[in-house]
Amino acid sequence: MRYRHYKGGTYEFICAAKLESDPDTVMIVYQAADGSFWTRPEKVFFEIIEHQGKPVQRFTPLTEDAG
Repeated sequence: MRYRHYKGGTYEFICAAKLESDPDTVMIVYQAADGSFWTRPEKVFFEIIEHQGKPVQRFTPLTEDAG
């Protein structure tokens, strides 16, 4: 599934993984358009943040037609 970051980039969700040093922490692995891979804690990836004075999702899922 693809997601759009609130700053505009699009990313491909790769998988959820457990952090080796803390198995209770779930990390999201995702890939940028340039091919680089990134991770964030699940709570951070899906959190609501404030941007320009408004609450927004850090990453918003894209529908197929929103490409």
